[in-house]
Order: sequence, then C-alpha cells, then structure tokens
Amino acid sequence: MFRTTSAFHDWFAERRLANTYRVSPVPLDRLDGWRLDPETGNLAHHSGRFFSVEGLEVTTDHREIGSWCQPIIRQPETGILGILVKEFGGVPHCLMQAKMEPGNINLLQLAPTVQATRSNYTRVHRGASVPYLEHFVAPRRGRVVFDALQSEQGAWFLAKRNRNMIVEVTEDVGVHEDFCWLSVAQLGELLQIDNLVNMDARTVMSGLPNLLRPPVAADPDPGALHRLDELLSWFAEAKSRYRLDRRPIPLNRTTGWLLSPDGVHHEQGKFFSVVGVDVRASNREVASWSQPMVAPRDRGLIAFLSKRIHGVRHLLVHARTEAGTADVVEMSPTVSCIPSNYRDVPAEQRPRYLDDVLAAPADAVLLDRVHSEEGGRFFQAENRYALVDVGEDFPTDVPDDFAWMTPDQLGHFVRYGNHVNVAARCLLACINAATAETSPRRPARAEDVPVSAR
Repeated sequence: MFRTTSAFHDWFAERRLANTYRVSPVPLDRLDGWRLDPETGNLAHHSGRFFSVEGLEVTTDHREIGSWCQPIIRQPETGILGILVKEFGGVPHCLMQAKMEPGNINLLQLAPTVQATRSNYTRVHRGASVPYLEHFVAPRRGRVVFDALQSEQGAWFLAKRNRNMIVEVTEDVGVHEDFCWLSVAQLGELLQIDNLVNMDARTVMSGLPNLLRPPVAADPDPGALHRLDELLSWFAEAKSRYRLDRRPIPLNRTTGWLLSPDGVHHEQGKFFSVVGVDVRASNREVASWSQPMVAPRDRGLIAFLSKRIHGVRHLLVHARTEAGTADVVEMSPTVSCIPSNYRDVPAEQRPRYLDDVLAAPADAVLLDRVHSEEGGRFFQAENRYALVDVGEDFPTDVPDDFAWMTPDQLGHFVRYGNHVNVAARCLLACINAATAETSPRRPARAEDVPVSAR
C-alpha cells in the first residue's frame, strides 16, 4: 500500500520497466491458432473457445438509420471482473494489478484484481493460473459487496456479459509483484489521469458506492425529479416500444465491409476495422499469442448532459439501442458515438445532443478525461469522457427515450444486470471519483496505514 499517490507512480513505472511487451500487426490469415472459414470468412479460434468474429445484419426503429450490417464479436462465455477489498486502518483499499493488454494505450494500465474470460481462468490456453481467482468463485471466503452480470460494448460485442464483483476480505492476502493496494480515494485520483485506469476496473468501480454507502430499499435521492419506480416504468416502456432484430450473416457477405487478409474495413473508412496482432508479454498467463482485434477509426465521445433540478444534480440518461444490446435498450450516457462518423451526414442522422456537447463552453465542462476501452479485444480504442453542465434553462422536458435521473439513482440501477451500459458505468465511476469526498468507514490515522504492503 502507498502512503502517497506519487509512490504508486514510482511503483507503476518500475513494473513497466520490469516487463517486456511487444505487439506486432499480422494478417488475419496468418494468425496462429485462428482460422478464417473459407466459405463464410468468419474468424474463430481453433479450440472453439475464446471468441469469434462474424457478420451481423441489424434492423431497428431506434437508431439514426434503420438497418445496417457489420462485423461483431461473438463471445458467449461470461468472464469475471473482480476487485478484492480490505480495510487498513479503517480505510477500504482495493487490490489492483498492473496489467498489460495488447490494445491498451501505453500497453500497461491499472486493472482489477481479476480480469479473466472463462476460457482464460479455465486455462484453455494451458498457461498459468489466474492469481486471486479463488476469492471470486464459489466456495469463497469474504463478503460479497457487489455482484452483477453486466453487459459489454454493444457496438462491438453480441450480447456479451461479464460478472462484475467486489469481495471484501479480513484475512491477510499476499501481494504478488504486479499487484498493489490502493485506497478508494487514491483510485479516484488516478481516474483523473488519462489512459491509466482500464475499462474493466472502471466498470467494477461503478459498484464501489455499495461498499462505502450500502444501498437502502428507499429511493437513494428523495430530491430527484422522478422516483425509482417511475424510472423503472420509463425503462420498461422503452424496452417494449422499440424493436431490435438481428440476423447472423457470413463475414464475407457483410454489406459495406471489405474483407482481405490484412483486415476487415468499412468501405468508407468509417467506424472500425478488424485487424490481427501477434503479442509477446513477460508477465501474462502465456508468454505469446495471436488474436484479431477491433480497431476504431477515431476517438469516441461518451458524455452526460447535466443540470440542477430543484437544486439537485441530474444526468440526462438515454435508453439506447446498439447492435449487440441484449434487451433492446440499456441506460446510456446522453451521447455515445465517434463524432467523425457523422461529420458529413444530414442533421436528422446525427445523434441527438451531440452538438450540445461539442459546442459546450470550457467553463460548462465539469469533467473531461480520455480513457481506453477494453484492451483485450479493442486496439488503441479510446473515448473522451465528459460531463457537461447545460444550465438550469435547458429544457426539463426531453424526448421519450431520455430521462433525467440523479447519479445516485443511476448507481442504484448499476446493481442490476443489463440496466446500465458499460459506457454509462465507466463515466459514472469517473463522476463519483470527481465529486466524492474521501469516505473511510471510520477516520484513519496515518500511523494505522503501513507504508508498503507490496
């Protein structure tokens, strides 16, 4: 554990130097262990596990355009994203790891205690076991603070879910060399640094209020514009009102996309590509592997519009449909897109409220950070995360698929799977970190906290 955050940065730099990493591009037809089907063009691992890249035809009445085709990652297995928590001097600390992923900006980022697909933790790759996994699979010791099956990026995954967990322990836990204890307040500081805390950590951290402020049965914010039951009814209405139909198609017959040995690319150079990489890493379960990855063409934008209503901070939440959404819509930030994809399209095809975010004056932007997306599947994918205050004169009446709710109300819905999408969870974690005060369960004296438990 670190008395100061600067000590963490020294340790993190040391871990970067202590390990070697290399990521090299490779044609899809030369990916070791992967096979391009000669009939469909679909890309799958020879074991039949991990994931595959296939084609998908989408039809919906709830997007800027009504139908399209695209490549999609199909990964039906459920992984584990878990943070182990222990109190030191009355202050909750999280066991985090310095983890390399091939798609990460800067390669090494701060990850949860456990970040593993089912194929990984059942050791399909025949590599080393996943450290600390025993705390997150039954039977386990410790108190489960947060446990929810949560969705992944619906734009690139087909109905993918991971189990997000926070487990609190009281016994001594040995700390491996790539792991460290950080207080919740220190994690909040680190979230203010671009491309340091990875997506998997951020989504689990959206459940941390359940540790610091256990949820109660009543509405978490009685000053809110809407009660929880009203918001649940709004959400159910959106699920039943809109339509999302999907049909799997061969990857080589995906209209608008070009498949070649060097990758899969959109014919207009938009959206994303599917590329291949060879990876070498000295501190992973296996030392080398190959895989396909989704590579976005540009930086994305994930933003909540915000205003005070009757003196209480509210976020404008969108019931959003994406290609891979499991249940038609999920609660999403006000805006989630890659703005450059809409540079030359008619106004009616631009995402609603995108221009409000892009045109916001600097003094209205309450939070503005750049964070990477999941580096195990997405190559150099990063988004600008923003919270924009639109002022009290901004309309309270909004379209039917939008609703104002407080951060605490949105955090309440995080407790349940397939309610709040991964973009909203990650942005909520950043908002909580930026606005929260240090919240130990009891005040801690400096002498209670060891200088180092590495």
